[in-house]
Amino acid sequence: MSGQRILLVDDEAQIGEVLSKYLEREGYATTVASTAAEAVATAESQRPDLLILDLNLPDGSGLDVFRTLTAQEPLPTIMLTARSEEIDRVVGLELGADDYITKPFSPREVVARVRAVLRRSSGEHGEERAIKTLRVRDLTIDAQAHEVRIGDRTIILTPSEFRIVVALATNAGQVLTRSQLLDALHDDGSIYERTLDRHINNLRKKIEPDPENPSYVVTVFGVGYKMRKE
Repeated sequence: MSGQRILLVDDEAQIGEVLSKYLEREGYATTVASTAAEAVATAESQRPDLLILDLNLPDGSGLDVFRTLTAQEPLPTIMLTARSEEIDRVVGLELGADDYITKPFSPREVVARVRAVLRRSSGEHGEERAIKTLRVRDLTIDAQAHEVRIGDRTIILTPSEFRIVVALATNAGQVLTRSQLLDALHDDGSIYERTLDRHINNLRKKIEPDPENPSYVVTVFGVGYKMRKE
């Protein structure tokens, strides 16, 4: 039994009931919230290991909930969307969500996605402990504290952005292909292939003095990306 905590946010009672039963059967401690306000309050009082979040809530946007809960610390997140919500789905992935599932869905599929996201998250933290601290010019990555700094300024990164910057900094000066970066992201081929460039762009916005003319994460056209050492 895993004992990991899942916060499921959906205003459809039947979805909450069915999914929580499937998740609890797999050993996850599951709490259901039906509104944005309840989701934020619950997450702040008992920090979950993973968030399953519907984008349409009766009192607000799921995207706003996601922004609030990940403002200070990354939180593995799977978003639930209707098939017509492609724009919101793309925005959610750009903000740093780990996966999305469109309605209607199979509860078994949700459980499988939960396992995959938690496995990637756990693997990431194990690798970070081994790496400890990386430095490239003014960029410092403290893997044990899961913290990135530019000079004295702390940068808040999503889990995907953090994995990318660790991979690039570990291989500073060397070009990493898209396939190598996808491997670093523990990708299964269904999530990051469509969003890798967005994660890179978001990372640049956070760490680059001028994101339009990056000096840290540079594109090597036709090959991939590299972290510039000088």
